[in-house]
Amino acid sequence: MNRFLFLVMMALPTFVNAQQQALVNTGNSRFAVLSSVDMGAVQWTSGFWAERFAICKTAMVPHLWKTYTDPQISHSYENFRIAAGLDTGSHTGPPFHDGDFYKLLEAVASLYAATKDKQLDALMDSVIPVIAASQRADGYIHTPVMIAERHTKGGVKEFEDKLNFETYNMGHLMTAACVHYRATGKRTLLDVAIKAADYLDRFYKKASPELARNAICPSHYMGVIELYRTTKDPRYLQLAKNLINIRGYVEGGTDDNQDRVPFRRQTNAMGHAVRANYLYAGVADVYAETGDDSLLTCLNKIWQDVVYRKMYITGACGALYDGVSPYGVSYNPVEIQKTHQAYGRDYQLPNMTAHNETCANIGNMLWNWRMLQITGDARYADILELALYNSVLSGISLDGDRFCYTNPLSVSDKYPYTLRWAGGRIPYISLSNCCPPNVVRTIAETANYAYGISDKGVWVHLYGSNQLHTHLKNGAALQLAQVTNYPWDGNVKLTVQAAGPEAFTVFLRIPGWSHQATLLVNGKPAGVTAAPGQYAALHRSWKAGDVITLQLPMPVTLMESNPLVEETRNQVAVKRGPIVYCLEGAGLPKGANLFDVVMPDKAALQPMPMQIDHNNMMGLTGTVRLRSDTGWQNTLYREAAVNDTKPLKVTFIPYYAWGNRGHSDMAVWVPKYFQYFGGQIQSQ
Repeated sequence: MNRFLFLVMMALPTFVNAQQQALVNTGNSRFAVLSSVDMGAVQWTSGFWAERFAICKTAMVPHLWKTYTDPQISHSYENFRIAAGLDTGSHTGPPFHDGDFYKLLEAVASLYAATKDKQLDALMDSVIPVIAASQRADGYIHTPVMIAERHTKGGVKEFEDKLNFETYNMGHLMTAACVHYRATGKRTLLDVAIKAADYLDRFYKKASPELARNAICPSHYMGVIELYRTTKDPRYLQLAKNLINIRGYVEGGTDDNQDRVPFRRQTNAMGHAVRANYLYAGVADVYAETGDDSLLTCLNKIWQDVVYRKMYITGACGALYDGVSPYGVSYNPVEIQKTHQAYGRDYQLPNMTAHNETCANIGNMLWNWRMLQITGDARYADILELALYNSVLSGISLDGDRFCYTNPLSVSDKYPYTLRWAGGRIPYISLSNCCPPNVVRTIAETANYAYGISDKGVWVHLYGSNQLHTHLKNGAALQLAQVTNYPWDGNVKLTVQAAGPEAFTVFLRIPGWSHQATLLVNGKPAGVTAAPGQYAALHRSWKAGDVITLQLPMPVTLMESNPLVEETRNQVAVKRGPIVYCLEGAGLPKGANLFDVVMPDKAALQPMPMQIDHNNMMGLTGTVRLRSDTGWQNTLYREAAVNDTKPLKVTFIPYYAWGNRGHSDMAVWVPKYFQYFGGQIQSQ
């Protein structure tokens, strides 16, 4: 090899082994207990996730692709064409529109990884050159600024506006580029991301720390680390560490952006929930590479604050449309900080006014997935599953082309004023269409969350009928077939189709909601403890034909909240397995008011297969009580009525399916039924 070629090769990034093609690629992360299987290693075969994945391919992605490439609807892609000089005009849409298109590209790449559909590959090839052509020579890429530069001849500069979402967009570019590279082997989008990361690396080396707070919604922490995992360029790891180090060390930081207080002094979830959860996920990524215990200590405290005091029963995050920071610098009304789309105070979890942006709920998933990779602790998988089935899926219609920006736990037409983000499911959220591509890429990628690999063996995180083809850490091939009707019943059958000669462990997650789970191997008791909220470890030499049977009882459970959550005191929610249920006015008899329904202790709800909009699901039927509606016109308080109820047969539906039968009232929490007996009020 001549000296010139040697120097060129040494200057190029060293890419990871071709066998390590996971979505979140922790295969070489020194401080992560688990790594993911490769993209495409898991194929949904039937049941719940196979149905969702099919709709993602046939409806969700085509709908969004048409939306984003039709300038009469959205300028998301058109902005790249204008920035590349292929068209004229001005930037149109929110400043984070570039990131919306990158998320859609990631969804397409993830579908391609699973299907190898050449049409999907061609679709990506048709737009990536335009994105590349829009990029400045120095690597900067952000269409609002680049288009404005052309119109004002240099009068607009990057990072002048802290709400311009430059690094947010670049972060989603990096993530999408890594996924595209792993799925296709092509560097076309990856080269764009590398140039953008190199630009950020140079920029932050010479910029003042004050610019750290311009990192609104820091998706770039995850993006930079994933780029490091792909290229092994140490500059990107150092960049990510520096971005954490300079947060909060400047006047003018805000709790709304989590940069008033240095990260290593944060112990509570605060401010904008999307920005917060993206930050926590990115910090977890940095810990996985560095082992910096000061980061993990903060993440653990913040996680406990969220899960024990600030998270909805659906796994949703971000209770407030607008509020004030409970951790502001002063209680002086002049100085208290306004927060937006934010975590509220402890136990502040309203229902009708709940914001719960779909992106925040996905951020909760992304964060818990990384905490699971780091620790192997099943409690993180429990939260991931809770959010995925409930507050993430609720963000998209069953037919795949209508979306919710917010995910309230109660809806009423009688509410006296229009909520800031009211509107239910709509095809295009013009003011903020960030959530649709986010939920679509998440559904496209669900198979990547099903399994994990460690030095000890294979881990089963999510249950659903699928085929797994992967390798263990020792290189041995492993094939598993999973058959189940989960989440509608808890019977799971895992068949070993191929395994190496060395003994290894199969770790099966026993969900925290599951009690009295049983495990069989080849029809006989497995002899291991199946404790709720832990992984049951089955260690042995496995051979083709071995069968593991997991039985997770799924009784209907009435849930109650901590009494400090005043909005749900003396109310119950219905849960079965991982699914949270709700009542919809559309499912009640004509004339029955949803908010006159009260729940007796012995409603005896029973599972019943049903369909909504041609989608299979499990409803829960039973008899509740309906109070007599005597009207509240011009009445704020009145004497409590007793013995004024009659029985009413109802069907609870999965919360994620609400709003698919037309406009309707909805409630997750239902008041307990109290009956009057001889001078005493008794629960029924």
